[in-house]
Amino acid sequence: MGKRITAANVTLKRAYECPDTGDGTRVLIDRLWPRGIRKVDAAIDHWAKDIAPSTALRKWFGHDPARWQEFRSRYAVEVHQHPEQLDRLRALARQGPVTLVYSAHDEAHNDAVALKDFLLGHLKERAAGPDTDRGSPKHRPKRRM
Repeated sequence: MGKRITAANVTLKRAYECPDTGDGTRVLIDRLWPRGIRKVDAAIDHWAKDIAPSTALRKWFGHDPARWQEFRSRYAVEVHQHPEQLDRLRALARQGPVTLVYSAHDEAHNDAVALKDFLLGHLKERAAGPDTDRGSPKHRPKRRM
């Protein structure tokens, strides 16, 4: 498995903040390039768009804090469908500092926050897929009599 990834090795930064030498490897984790940012100014080392939330999930979430926990669960399922990308990010984080670059305005509820948790092993993949309806009879707990 290799060296454990420490929280200090994975930082988050908005794409609109200036790059810094302490950022280490800068990885853009959004599916879309940030508006108004020139590629040369962003100083992005890798663009991991395959590990970004799907368009459908991104639109469903809409950065609504009330949907945050469900977004994290659904995103975990999507991330684990791209193990090679996740392994690559983990390998980079084991080698040195990695900055996950994102463009969302909400710094507490975005894909970078969730992805950092996945990298550090703080959030596991949900067993069911993203379309699971927890309200259906199949998923309701059985009542005891």
